[in-house]
Amino acid sequence: MVAESGVSLRERTRRAVQAEVAEVAMRLFVEQGYDATTIDQIAAAAGMSKRSVFRYFATKEDVVCGKYELVGEQLAAELRKRPLDEPLWESLRRIFDGLLPYVDDANNRAFAVSIERIVQVTPALRARYLEKVDHMEALCEQVVRDRLAELGRPSADGDPRPRAVVGAAFSCLLAAQSAAVAEWNRRSFADLLDEAMASMSPAPL
Repeated sequence: MVAESGVSLRERTRRAVQAEVAEVAMRLFVEQGYDATTIDQIAAAAGMSKRSVFRYFATKEDVVCGKYELVGEQLAAELRKRPLDEPLWESLRRIFDGLLPYVDDANNRAFAVSIERIVQVTPALRARYLEKVDHMEALCEQVVRDRLAELGRPSADGDPRPRAVVGAAFSCLLAAQSAAVAEWNRRSFADLLDEAMASMSPAPL
């Protein structure tokens, strides 16, 4: 995804520690189950105190879903960089490219799908993830509205089309993720996402 230009050293260090703790935690979730894994166990495995873990993550759900705050910013930044003359649906598909390697990497795919399965079957995690997706959609919606303004077709705040198109693209992403859990050993996430998005053809804005 996009480089962290303009991010302070302190923030980069914080994000690196968060990523390390999250990686340790998710491996515990896969090995022994989400509900069975405690913050105390995560802290011990990460070599820090429970209090330190809570400095980086407000809840256990955020250990899994907290990264999507940054992912949303990255997706919006990637969308802002897409050519203005590119069809919006194609631009939305292309910004998801940065999400594909994590799942489609042969060495990581089983682990990534295991985490996706945990999110799908754990109500608290699923709710938190969908909350993050809603935030990501809002960030991308604003970019679409800015893009339309640059094209000389400003969109009124009450115009539902930008959010509808962005929401449709993210719905395709979620559908591909769900399919990946069932199809992980047969079809790539990229193929599943392409198929989901090809099934829809929103009218140009």
